[in-house]
Amino acid sequence: MRSDSRSARIQALVVEQAARRGARVGVVDVCTAAVAALPVGGAGLSAMSRTTTSHPLCSTDDISEQLEELQLTLGEGPCVDAFTQGSAILTPDLLTGATQDRWPVFADAALEAGARAVFALPLQIGAISPGVLDLYADVPTMLDAEELADALAFADLATLLLLDTRIDETGAPTGGPLPDRGFEDLGGYRPEIDQATGILTVQLGVGIDEAFVRLRAYAYTQGRRLAEVAADVVAHRLRFSPDAEPRPTDEET
Repeated sequence: MRSDSRSARIQALVVEQAARRGARVGVVDVCTAAVAALPVGGAGLSAMSRTTTSHPLCSTDDISEQLEELQLTLGEGPCVDAFTQGSAILTPDLLTGATQDRWPVFADAALEAGARAVFALPLQIGAISPGVLDLYADVPTMLDAEELADALAFADLATLLLLDTRIDETGAPTGGPLPDRGFEDLGGYRPEIDQATGILTVQLGVGIDEAFVRLRAYAYTQGRRLAEVAADVVAHRLRFSPDAEPRPTDEET
């Protein structure tokens, strides 16, 4: 299957979930659509950072909610490893000896919560990883090649939504109606957000994760879309400083 066809199909499933909620598309719809399309029992998504407190954004059921909270509280599990390593962590059976050795506390707690398999997919754009999408099943489960490709497509769409919108604790967009544009346009923001974050590493003298956190924090406090702020940074209309609040440059004024 061509990647563009897969993306279109995944987008349609997510839009359908949003329509059922009677709301604009949010990451919560990605989680719900993933559960409906894949051989899993639930899904959860957490915003993660190396420099600020990570926190769950949404979950589809009690078990997925517990899994998100367990991993962030314990500091171990597939979600944590997927974030730190920047690659998918696929755990078909939490009862295996290797899994028990790798996550001795999380594995037992997850089994007690009702999970048997966990698949953690990092949300990534260039060097930036704003979070992780977790899927679980209550029986030993393997994802075949097509199912894994779909899971990665759900994670990719969640990344775009998470980067492009302000989100509340439910994972649904806030801050007024979104401009009328499709998911294809969201994909165009990838290099610009990545480029703006790189610029901030120089302006602020910090690492890529801290630079992204600062960029997103500014967008949130100003009530603006992350993509708009990134465009201003790239165009030199907005400059960040280590010792002062970000300020418009002469080019903007």
